[in-house]
Amino acid sequence: MSETVSPAEQGAAAVRESRGPAPLFAIDGIDLSRPVMDRAGIEAWIPHRGEMLLVDALVWHDSACTRAVGVKRWGRDEFWVKGHFPQKPVCPGVLLVEAGAQLSCALFNIGRGNPTMPSFLRIGRAAFRSPVVPGDNLVLLTQVTKGGKRRFVCDVQGFVGERLAFDAEVVGMTAGDVEL
Repeated sequence: MSETVSPAEQGAAAVRESRGPAPLFAIDGIDLSRPVMDRAGIEAWIPHRGEMLLVDALVWHDSACTRAVGVKRWGRDEFWVKGHFPQKPVCPGVLLVEAGAQLSCALFNIGRGNPTMPSFLRIGRAAFRSPVVPGDNLVLLTQVTKGGKRRFVCDVQGFVGERLAFDAEVVGMTAGDVEL
């Protein structure tokens, strides 16, 4: 009798078996198809809206709010598709990093217990390793490497299936509480 494996389990296995840099942390047992927070829930924690909200779902975070997994489903009607590039659309790398930064900001705010206005101070060690195209599901990982009351430093990665699409370090700071 053959065992049926869900697409989410296949995705998690693909990330674990990734060639190149290893995932920031193991995501075994995390069901990527069962979000703990959808876009509306994320909007309660960060101010991004419309086409600039680049995280579709938060699927897991640890109880200490130091690690999280999110998902962005890149549609065929994204605002950048027509111009980047018309014959062969590819997601701009800066948007990949922005998606990871947004997940990091949401995790920071959840850990604080209230939404804040994020200001990103630095993007470091960014490497774009594989293209992300319309139709791809990007699995985002973030891990806090330094945290404080107002400032955070996170390593972020994005995977499409088994491919590591990007990795970077993002540094953020709250510019104060905000009503969302």
